[in-house]
Amino acid sequence: MIIMKEVIAIVIGYLLGSIPAAYISTRLATGKDIRQLGGGNVGGLNTFREVGLWPAVIVGITDVSKGAAAAAIAYWLLDLPPLAVMLTGLATVVGHNWMLWLKFSGGKGMGTTIGVLAVLFPVYGYWIGLIFIFAAIIIPYIITRNIAIAMGIALFCLPFITWLGMNSVSGSIMAFLLALIIGVKFFPTAKDSWSKAESKKDDFFFDNWRRDR
Repeated sequence: MIIMKEVIAIVIGYLLGSIPAAYISTRLATGKDIRQLGGGNVGGLNTFREVGLWPAVIVGITDVSKGAAAAAIAYWLLDLPPLAVMLTGLATVVGHNWMLWLKFSGGKGMGTTIGVLAVLFPVYGYWIGLIFIFAAIIIPYIITRNIAIAMGIALFCLPFITWLGMNSVSGSIMAFLLALIIGVKFFPTAKDSWSKAESKKDDFFFDNWRRDR
């Protein structure tokens, strides 16, 4: 019975992650396909740059909510053990990055990841982990004005933050896999930005929102 509940939770997580908020929001606002705009990323940042603030706000809220809802369902509704809850969160990010409804295209998964962590860290008694994660994003962003660099630093820190607060091998492994899954989606963009940057310092590390298209 528990195995069936775990499978159900993981499937629910993946399907929730596959909700294409950026695609729907862009279609409603402009009639265009977000995958054909900017860098083609089906996420809040590309929506903000190519469509506008309010569609991006809706996308951001939806993407975060997907991750939070999946983790909440696994933890409270299905009452699953920690590993299964973490796997559900992981499945949600996979669903966001490779959406079933968009022929497995998708976003980069940071918003959904934040939603997952917003549930997991508090329910397992690690509230301060959220502060560490936000600090790992905000501080580098303030310095570089480069959201991709800031996200990359936060992803690198995530397994260490998880280990320091939860002292859990399985939790740290899940955090590493989560960082790897998101990193796979960030890498092509980062590589493209690096190759196009005339000045690696000014155009790549300090790009003022010009990169990560």
